[in-house]
Amino acid sequence: MRTYSLDDVYATCKRRDSWWTVYFVDPVACRAALLVGNRTNITPNAITVFSLVLGMASAGCLAAGQLAAGAVLFYLSFMVDCVDGKIARLKGTGTPFGLWLDFMGDRIRELCCATGLAYGQYAATGNVDFIVLGVAVVVLDLFRYVNAPQMKRVRDAIREANAARTPPPPGPHEPLPHQSFSHSPVPHQLGALTVRSHPVAAQPSRPPRSRKSRRRLLRRFNKALARRRVRTHLISGIEFHAAVFVIAPLLGQAALIPVTSVISVLFVANEIFLIYRMWLFTRSYSAVPKPEKSREHAPIGGSPNV
Repeated sequence: MRTYSLDDVYATCKRRDSWWTVYFVDPVACRAALLVGNRTNITPNAITVFSLVLGMASAGCLAAGQLAAGAVLFYLSFMVDCVDGKIARLKGTGTPFGLWLDFMGDRIRELCCATGLAYGQYAATGNVDFIVLGVAVVVLDLFRYVNAPQMKRVRDAIREANAARTPPPPGPHEPLPHQSFSHSPVPHQLGALTVRSHPVAAQPSRPPRSRKSRRRLLRRFNKALARRRVRTHLISGIEFHAAVFVIAPLLGQAALIPVTSVISVLFVANEIFLIYRMWLFTRSYSAVPKPEKSREHAPIGGSPNV
């Protein structure tokens, strides 16, 4: 059996990940993956199941009011969940079923922990605000997992449509557009030579210096994050779960509602920003008209679109 090094394990990490994972999870998960990869034959699916078991234990502790124990178990569950992907990429043992199992395990863990946290605090205090807290966490998490693939579908559809309408390059015997001298709208006759006049293209207006400086600072910031493998959207679902199920429970009952409220606002702001970027992306591409259907296949006496 091959012996892996820590560099081999770090090579399996995602090119860019959340800052919580990069700084607080990967240093532990990579060493755990090194131990599992070199000392055991445990499959990634078995690691995923173990992560789900830890997640259920975390939900049970949160439901029983044991906030600190629930927070530690949730962190361990997430850390082990990062190990299964590293082992799959390290040994090449990933499977399509493993992808499904990993996705569903994450959703079950988050739903059960949100329910356990809300139930445990409501049972201890009778405060309905904790029920609202649990519902808000579930709704925001559901919105994220419904919205993300839909935005990806929109981007992919626009890319495919614009790629389809791009004209093919000219053949070897076809002149390029700027090489055509015939049929000039305003020719200048010089003997037998006909020269086509070209209009001067308007120069694009330069953006203000303040906008250019902001863009320059943003590019530097993005490059600095990229060097550390950190994604540009800093409040993603991973940070949201870490704040709700790890940081807030460790701080105590009094911190649950304030921490969850703040991270929820930041999370919603991040999602709105992503939607805004998608909207800008759709505006940067012109609408592609649908091809008309042939009348040969249209039903008699009816519209071809029916």
